[in-house]
Amino acid sequence: MGNEEQQLKALGEGAAKYRVIGTRPIRPDGVDKVTGRANFGADIQLADMIFGRVVRSPHAHARIKSINTAKAAALPGVKAVVTAADFPELGPGDIAAGEVVVSFHDMSLNVIARRKALYDGHAIAAVAATSAEIAAQAMALIEVEYELLPPVMTAAAAMAPNATLLHEGLITKGVTPAPAQSNVAARTEFKLGDLEQGFAEADVIVEHEFTTQTVHQGYIEPHACVASIGADGMATVWCSSQGQFMVRAYVAKLCGMEISKVKVLPAEIGGGFGGKTVIYLEPLAVALAKKSGRPVKMVMTRDEVLRATGPTSGGHARARIGAKRDGTITAGDLEMEYEAGAFPGSPVMLGCMTGLAPYNIKNIRVVGYDVVVNRPKAAAYRAPGAPIAAFAVECALDALANKLGMDPLELRLKNAAKEGTQAPYGPKFPRIGFEETLLAAKAHPHYSAPLGPNQGRGLASGFWFNIGGNSSASVALNEDGTVIVVTGNPDIGGSRASMAMMTAEVLEIDVARVKPLVADTESVPYSDLTGGSRVTFATGKAVVEAAQDVVRQLKERAAKMWEIDPDQVEWKDGHAVAIETDKYKPLSIADIARKAGKTGGPISGKANINAQGAGAGFGTHICDVEVDPETGHVTVLRYTAIQDVGTAIHPAYVEGQLQGGAVQGIGWALNEEYVYDKLGRLQNTGFLDYRMPVASDLPMIDTVLVEVPNPGHPYGVRGVGEVPIVPPLATVANAVSAAIGIRMTDLPMSPPRLLAAITAAKQK
Repeated sequence: MGNEEQQLKALGEGAAKYRVIGTRPIRPDGVDKVTGRANFGADIQLADMIFGRVVRSPHAHARIKSINTAKAAALPGVKAVVTAADFPELGPGDIAAGEVVVSFHDMSLNVIARRKALYDGHAIAAVAATSAEIAAQAMALIEVEYELLPPVMTAAAAMAPNATLLHEGLITKGVTPAPAQSNVAARTEFKLGDLEQGFAEADVIVEHEFTTQTVHQGYIEPHACVASIGADGMATVWCSSQGQFMVRAYVAKLCGMEISKVKVLPAEIGGGFGGKTVIYLEPLAVALAKKSGRPVKMVMTRDEVLRATGPTSGGHARARIGAKRDGTITAGDLEMEYEAGAFPGSPVMLGCMTGLAPYNIKNIRVVGYDVVVNRPKAAAYRAPGAPIAAFAVECALDALANKLGMDPLELRLKNAAKEGTQAPYGPKFPRIGFEETLLAAKAHPHYSAPLGPNQGRGLASGFWFNIGGNSSASVALNEDGTVIVVTGNPDIGGSRASMAMMTAEVLEIDVARVKPLVADTESVPYSDLTGGSRVTFATGKAVVEAAQDVVRQLKERAAKMWEIDPDQVEWKDGHAVAIETDKYKPLSIADIARKAGKTGGPISGKANINAQGAGAGFGTHICDVEVDPETGHVTVLRYTAIQDVGTAIHPAYVEGQLQGGAVQGIGWALNEEYVYDKLGRLQNTGFLDYRMPVASDLPMIDTVLVEVPNPGHPYGVRGVGEVPIVPPLATVANAVSAAIGIRMTDLPMSPPRLLAAITAAKQK
């Protein structure tokens, strides 16, 4: 048996066989969601509640000369009007928010404009009234005087000499000596080896430029919240978000309140994908509730979601890669500019970290620029920053393979990062499964299936480092032997099920006897938000530790009941069993819980951790397309997503993560983009014009789960939610390029763009 056959045979064999992990139980929250009983942000109803709306700028860039709210405030039924003057003016001060660092000062100005409107849709004022209709009338009565300024809509325009400045005094970080003020907020650079020497050693060099456009996460549920203020000044907020503790921190800071005076209850979340790791409505609702003395509900329209919440960056990249004739890559040079939106904080640093990380390249330079433009402030979107970087690198690798006359999969396999490979951003990889994903792709029947006329096949890989962080969990026993597991992370991808399954695995019981709960900010210790593919790994570690604490206590209680030493008790098949004697009948959890009052009181375990050891994730995707040469329309014929998932706790949900990421990436590659007019006004403000793929646009997405367990987790978990969106942009672009014989470097590859490329090629 050859080396490749041995590695393929070993796929998944490193993962232990478990009682519960790896099975596919029905999700605990599924029935309520499919029957409409689950409460999302817009479902919350409180007595005496009023309704809030936001007045938004119709201009992309304008100085706010005055705001007159008197007529609106005088309208019968209006209970409160707020502007930036009702909030404390914050100075700079950075905090970690998801995968990027966000300034409280910038967050405050993004929630409600002060002195300047910086994008079409920027919040200017908010009003609350006894009905949504009256609130809408009041919005029209708020008079705003603007001084229009030239909008700067792209990174290229923002970086041009004499470009209009969005922020006076913005100085580029990461450059020495510090330059004069500009629209470039920061420069990031990573280096390995000697780049010039690496290119000198190359026999073949390819270089291409690539562009991507602003795209939105496309979650179905708009942002929504309800806020009330108690007689003691305590603010209570119900909202759909990716982190109730994140909401609490932002609301407290932006509203000038002590953090102990804000309680946040997480509602169900109808999609987030990173876009709900920040706040928009919550401080406004709290301010309106404080001013009116009544609970306030605020729900965005789809127009507001697209105009005024955080999409991901548009980007421009230049990729230069050199290799020897045998395919050994000797050098990689990647330079990128990401559009941050109106405030600094694009994920360009994360793009720099991830773009070349799948490959063992000794000589690397990666440079990224964070550029402010008159668009909504960028937010996270599944592996933020990585898809754009991977698009450039993986398309350049495809071009390199063509130039070398080499199979693009074999080129990747030859240069694949392995255990011990140094990543461009510093660390050396521990055990990883990238090579295994390539071998699985090579062995998959999709890769060798025949193609027809006007059809092409593309392949690309992608990487996300995954994160850990702060997580808390408690596991408590009921008298009937059932179990409650409580965590502080909203469930955006099936984490309730994975928490219940890991609890059941430790306790060795049926998962149906475990009830998972997501608690509010006063019912569980602090937990970082749900993002970065951290929850099943990090919160899962906390759950495992808490459940192990329960097992320890169960053994101690059984020993007390039997009047023997705890060391003489083991936990087996959900029972306490006396070792080396059959004198005592095994005791179930229910047996022990019923007598807990006589043996020391209620039984519960807890864990509060800062989880380390997150395992890096890698994926390889294959796509077949057919391009209509008369219209430029692309049909996706077949798609396969392969990923090292560590250990699949619930394989069905892992498969769903891979399929969902692939679909979002396909939309990013073929159709999705923000379309602005010359004045910087967004033109496609609904899902009829912002074209996301639907079921009829796509084939079934095939998945292959490669399981190379992460040594940093007791059950081998690696985060899986980010990686699936990283390869698709390049996978689809490589397939389209193969189908038409033209290298496509600009996204989206919509029919007009493709038809123009095909026509231009014919004319040449």
